[in-house]
Amino acid sequence: MKPGGVTNPHPHAARPSGEQIEIRHADQRAWVVEVGGSLRAYQVGDHDVLDGYSVHERCTGARGQSLIPWPNRLGDGRYRFAGHDHQLPLTEPDKHNAIHGLTRWANWAPRDRKDDRVTMRHRLHPQPGYPFALDLEITYSLAEDGLSVHTTATNIGTTPAPYGTGAHPYLTAGTPTIDTALLRAPGRTWLPTDHRGIPTTAAEPVSATAYDFEAPRLIGAARLDTGYTDLVRDGDGLARVELLAPDTRTTTLWLDQNYRYVMLFTGDSLANPKRRRRGLGVEPMTCAPNAFQTGHGVRTLHPGESYTTSWGITTSNPADG
Repeated sequence: MKPGGVTNPHPHAARPSGEQIEIRHADQRAWVVEVGGSLRAYQVGDHDVLDGYSVHERCTGARGQSLIPWPNRLGDGRYRFAGHDHQLPLTEPDKHNAIHGLTRWANWAPRDRKDDRVTMRHRLHPQPGYPFALDLEITYSLAEDGLSVHTTATNIGTTPAPYGTGAHPYLTAGTPTIDTALLRAPGRTWLPTDHRGIPTTAAEPVSATAYDFEAPRLIGAARLDTGYTDLVRDGDGLARVELLAPDTRTTTLWLDQNYRYVMLFTGDSLANPKRRRRGLGVEPMTCAPNAFQTGHGVRTLHPGESYTTSWGITTSNPADG
């Protein structure tokens, strides 16, 4: 069954991802869900743009989730902000990390719902390890140029708050695995990490390394769980990651200037072997892995301040010229 399918063999059973909100434009369809305010699936015609998950599945591998108030990993779950030490729960216990923020399993509520767009809203209350209050909105919209995702955080507390955001879609190019697809990625430097996924040194140039995808090349057997920065941007200020396969659609993820980092993940470490290398995780991130410790890219939101970031996905077919 395609990820967008909604036929339920157990009609009275709760859906693992909660309420399903379908948006449409022309031949595009996307499904946004209550749990995490996440993007469960996106289709253009009969083509799955994302390696998503069905209405009967629980999200795994963070696919389609939004990562707030930090993306990626935080070593030991510890950080210091404004003179105070904080300890977050270790949500990646085998590596002793806190990972991907605090909102991806929370309930989000739809508002401003229309045929081609929906805004999901969540209030992040102060809690152990993150004693700050944020109002969060994610707007998903479809138009002629594809899918756009706008994320806004507003500090509704009385003190400054550290903030970062990211997203975790897995792109497909219409091939059974990503091995036969070509990849073009904008990162001019990459982030070496240890076995826990924590950066160990400053970013290094991709030139003449296995991490260089500035020009399109075959993914092949490359194994990536790699962060990039110093992103090349086009004339419109956007950076783009392209996944291409012969005689099929080109899938492009764009990210605005607020996203200074991008993570590429070939999925080799996913728990379910059947999901490995089926899609390429392309993760726009406003800050670096372990940023709450290093400060790299962390935004300080002052009381009453809002911050909006944007990314999206477009597709094209060779027949389109």
